[in-house]
Amino acid sequence: MTATEQRFREFKMPDVGEGLTEAEILKWYVQPGDTVTDGQVICEVETAKAAVELPSPYEGVVHAVHFEEGATVDVGTSIIAVDTDPGAGPAGAPAAAEAAPAAAEEDAEPQGRQAVLVGYGAAPSSTKRRARKPQAGVPAQEPAAAAIQAELNGHAAAPAPAPVAPAAPAPAVPAAVPAAGRPLAKPPVRKLAKDLGIDLAAVTPTGPDGVITREDVHAAAAPAPAAEAPAAVPQPAADTATATGGSEAVRARETRIPIKGVRKATAQAMVNSAFTAPHVTEFVTVDVTRTMKLVQELKQDPDMAGLRVNPLLLVARALLVAIKRNPEVNAAWDEDNQEIIRKDYVNLGIAAATPRGLIVPNIKDAEAKTLPQLATALGELIATAREGKTAPGDMAGGTVTITNVGVFGVDTGTPILNPGESAILAFGAVKLQPWVHKGKVKPRQVTTLALSFDHRLVDGELGSKVLADTAAILEQPKRLITWA
Repeated sequence: MTATEQRFREFKMPDVGEGLTEAEILKWYVQPGDTVTDGQVICEVETAKAAVELPSPYEGVVHAVHFEEGATVDVGTSIIAVDTDPGAGPAGAPAAAEAAPAAAEEDAEPQGRQAVLVGYGAAPSSTKRRARKPQAGVPAQEPAAAAIQAELNGHAAAPAPAPVAPAAPAPAVPAAVPAAGRPLAKPPVRKLAKDLGIDLAAVTPTGPDGVITREDVHAAAAPAPAAEAPAAVPQPAADTATATGGSEAVRARETRIPIKGVRKATAQAMVNSAFTAPHVTEFVTVDVTRTMKLVQELKQDPDMAGLRVNPLLLVARALLVAIKRNPEVNAAWDEDNQEIIRKDYVNLGIAAATPRGLIVPNIKDAEAKTLPQLATALGELIATAREGKTAPGDMAGGTVTITNVGVFGVDTGTPILNPGESAILAFGAVKLQPWVHKGKVKPRQVTTLALSFDHRLVDGELGSKVLADTAAILEQPKRLITWA
């Protein structure tokens, strides 16, 4: 490691989950010039599983932030540079000190070394050896080009030797255009151009030394005024309207949302689950009047004081008892080893809708918890999910899930299995309905339960038993005691 590398430490995007490949930067808490300490939170990123705060592993002064908020960055890519020895002098000093030996080595090498702008590859550089002749139509790179390239990469540029004066005046062009003819732009700007379908080669740069800015890309994406439209081969009016005005009018009435983060991961997981595990869904409508009365009584119980007591709590407890009575349902399919993995623990997943999409954190060893402990775990799980602070580990290892569609006024549904799990229970809305009770039609609190299960693991008999037991407990909640 060189002296410069020891001083300017690059912090790379870590894999904060299980095999994740990228993350989106949601918010920066520091900017260049800010002092940071080891362990201080510097930014918040969103992975395919959750939003996570990243702490700084270094202490010093922020030298450069390489990506803007909203940028999606591959794991292993440097996102920030920290000057760990800010008292050592100007940022360019280390680079200048190391320039001499580097130049000496280049005398014997066929090509010089130079700071590389991300995405462009190495460009020829000036050294102490004989200067190369510029290619036809491509001017020699000015000293400012190396400086702007190094600045965009978050490094100080080494002083460049004096340029060789050209024999004749060269046409005026932006100094920062690389020898390969590809214009310069920061990574977030390149991503913006890609999202908007803009070719950077066709964008006129307005930034320092010919660097393309976000405003340049937006300007290129905006439809050109009719008066400035270039001459074109005449075509029928109907074709012109269809090719330009029609499509632009339609896009003006559309909102396009990038598929990324939690939504992208959820979509892929659901597709994989739907086309991997053969789903079967069964339904049962049940009188839960007694359960609803028990909920009200528990709210007044001193042992439940301060806890969130609701119907979902008793549905969760009922499902856990049903699994205990039918343990074969709590399993997983191991395709690689051609085995069924029977699990002696229940990590109960609770589907939670968040502003970033649907996530399914789970309560570890839920079957071993008392009712107050289960209520505490449910409350913490839901609150953390809504704040977007669920850790990736809290969403791993689930075995069975509950999705509470009733909170939206929905009667029931056919839920899709969370990948790797054997079953998912949909809890519908509880409504007052006419019901035959003790031989008479009376208004009763009624709900519909739907259980989807993986038919490779769970046959119709087993699935029916689990659903029937859950419904029976909710109809007669005293079974929570007698069956447990």
